[in-house]
Amino acid sequence: MEIRDFIKNNIVILDGGMGTLLQAKGLKPGEHPERWNISHPEAVTSIHKAYYEAGSNIVNTNTFGANGLKFEDSELEEIIGAAILNAKKAREESAGDHPKYVALDIGPCGKLLKPYGDLEFEKAVELFSEIVRLGVKYRADLITIETMNDSYETKAALLAAKENSSLPVIVTNAYGGDCKLMTGANAEAMIALLEGMGADAIGVNCSLGPKELRPVIDSYITCASVPVIFKPNAGLPKIVDGKAVYDVDAKSFAAEIKEAVSSGVRIVGGCCGTTPEYIKAVADAVKGLSPALVTDKGRTVVSSYTHAVTFELGGRPVIIGERINPTGKKRFKQALIEGDISYVLGEGIGQQEKGADVLDVNVGLPDIDEPKLLSKVTEELQAVINLPLQLDTTNAEAMERALRRVNGKALINSISAKEESMRAIFPLAKKYGGVVIALTLDDSGIPETAEGRLEVAKKIVETAAEYGIAKKDLIFDPLALTISANGASAKVTLDSIELIEKELGCCTSLGISNISFGLPNRDAINASFFTSALERGLSAGIINPYSAEIMKAYKAYLALHDLDKACEGYIDFMETYVNQTPPAPQNAEKKEVSPQGAEPVNDLKRAIVKGLKADAKEFTKAIIEEKAPLEIITDEIIPALDTVGKGYEAGSVYLPQLLMSAEAAKEAFEIIKTRLSISEIKEKNDIRKNALTCVIATVEGDIHDIGKNIVKLLLENYGFRVIDLGKDVPPKAILEATVENNAELVGLSALMTTTVPAMEETIKLLHEKASWAKIVVGGAVLNQSYADTINADKYAKDAMETVRYAESILAN
Repeated sequence: MEIRDFIKNNIVILDGGMGTLLQAKGLKPGEHPERWNISHPEAVTSIHKAYYEAGSNIVNTNTFGANGLKFEDSELEEIIGAAILNAKKAREESAGDHPKYVALDIGPCGKLLKPYGDLEFEKAVELFSEIVRLGVKYRADLITIETMNDSYETKAALLAAKENSSLPVIVTNAYGGDCKLMTGANAEAMIALLEGMGADAIGVNCSLGPKELRPVIDSYITCASVPVIFKPNAGLPKIVDGKAVYDVDAKSFAAEIKEAVSSGVRIVGGCCGTTPEYIKAVADAVKGLSPALVTDKGRTVVSSYTHAVTFELGGRPVIIGERINPTGKKRFKQALIEGDISYVLGEGIGQQEKGADVLDVNVGLPDIDEPKLLSKVTEELQAVINLPLQLDTTNAEAMERALRRVNGKALINSISAKEESMRAIFPLAKKYGGVVIALTLDDSGIPETAEGRLEVAKKIVETAAEYGIAKKDLIFDPLALTISANGASAKVTLDSIELIEKELGCCTSLGISNISFGLPNRDAINASFFTSALERGLSAGIINPYSAEIMKAYKAYLALHDLDKACEGYIDFMETYVNQTPPAPQNAEKKEVSPQGAEPVNDLKRAIVKGLKADAKEFTKAIIEEKAPLEIITDEIIPALDTVGKGYEAGSVYLPQLLMSAEAAKEAFEIIKTRLSISEIKEKNDIRKNALTCVIATVEGDIHDIGKNIVKLLLENYGFRVIDLGKDVPPKAILEATVENNAELVGLSALMTTTVPAMEETIKLLHEKASWAKIVVGGAVLNQSYADTINADKYAKDAMETVRYAESILAN
């Protein structure tokens, strides 16, 4: 049976863990399990066979960590070819006549992508593409992308799978106890991204046990329109007699999985700590259950790297900030021509602070390389802002390059009913995912009646379907035309909103300010028209969030329609927003008044908090002429870092924001270094904790250094001396560095269960030979109980907790 048909019509059983089973067969600490495909094929095959016989329909190849960062090309091909052969041999030799498939397993590459790490997005795509091409060459049945904890890396892997094969692709992400990925994405954001890009099934694996992951999986069941996957760990690990043991037994595990299947999950298995015994218990538990019907939830959704924004008929209307657009804005045009990205970022940050839900991004100017600039602005904006983006261009090349780099599911602005427009954009929307703004405009122009605009909308719906784009991924813009030229135009637009919603069930959007061109006191017209459009059912307005009149109308509408609980938003707005808002321009064509926040940030603390590297650098240059370097550190930089750190600890700031703030602080420090005298350097060393030396490393056998690199960045920004030994570091080398530098703190990282024994060995050696040093450990497979068992002094769930621990050591 074709795998897609099988997934569509059945409850599908996956396999379980691999690493701990290989350890039981002799895999040594620090040894790469992927090499066992070649050196011990019989051991790998026997594990696959056991899973097939336990009831698995899909078995993953032993290639989780196989990539070009770890292995040379020739060895990588040998490993993947052997891995697929081992799984196929197991399938042939296994008992049972149930359908059996071999999935090429792809795990994280071990590096964080730019701008937060050092791996280019396209490099990541090529890294995964190489794996996919080998999977196709050696004839895997499908592709599994799993344990991804970053939305951007997940996109790179899925894009590689789609561009280099026609195989089915299933994708699972690893969520933490806060129900988010490491870089901040919640379930709805990942559902929007992965469904939009055409994943065949999506879900959750690793990190926690089935009970702890239920809130995440429930979000998938509620929101996903494709089959949902659930592949949790066997609870949390602890060390017993030197081995990792998990706290959920097979019977309890299967009972939790059965409950999830009854709630709507379609594809189930196990991750760390699970064995063929667990999978047999799961297969037995779900036997006889009817698979839940997979239904299209009909949700119109865009997303950023943290969250989704939903467009709903009758729901809260979405605010799309219009100011990243050169039309009528001389200062903005100048910024684009001069490459002044700081100005653009200021516009974005300001609109986010004023309440925008989505940012429109338009950089189209004559004599500008729009494809290059739109892609760059997209990358820079999403580095410091966590709002979804609306890409606004008529240039198809610019649209594709920017869509490729969007860390989420974008709004695409726009297409019309003209054949060339739809032919250029619909394939991009299908490939990269996106919600398309569709203008009710065709070769004959803009119809003069609401009925005419409805007919254009119907044509677009029909054509979109031919490209595989569902109606839910279309938002119609019935076009607001200036009433100064045609007094009836507003009424036609309002009637069109109502008619499109009623006849097509589609959401609508409008560029509100178009209605008032050529008139004085434009905000009065805009606000009144916006209110009228909202009353007719408008789903989204492209507006200037700095306009007090428009935002007052919007907040009042929410309060009057019970879309603002206890009028809290309205009250807060009236107390804090209006009095701070400068007047909006009366005539944007003749004179532009830059809103607060549009200019480069003129406060070092705020620049660091917002992660604006260029602004932090330039403002440090300015204030260092009048303020002592050490004062800048103690009065500006450290308080800013503390603000962000506390926000991160409270869950209001996400890891990317934390990293960008640290990078901004680094820019400031670089300027300060040039002005420090020798005596001041000594003083800085004394006051900023450089008396404390930290040795950090990823333990032997583990090449994943994302967490370690984040820890390094933050420790250095807080003034600690950091000696980074890198990854795959033997215990003896860590000890030697600790002794040589008399380090007070040692930080050890491990991502994989198979490398935790190397961590334990390192800790034992440090306690024996460098007993003065405190040892902090972290990584995806660790928890407090595990850390206690291997005699670490501290388990840190994230980088900020490591910083706080270092501070406590210094204080004591």
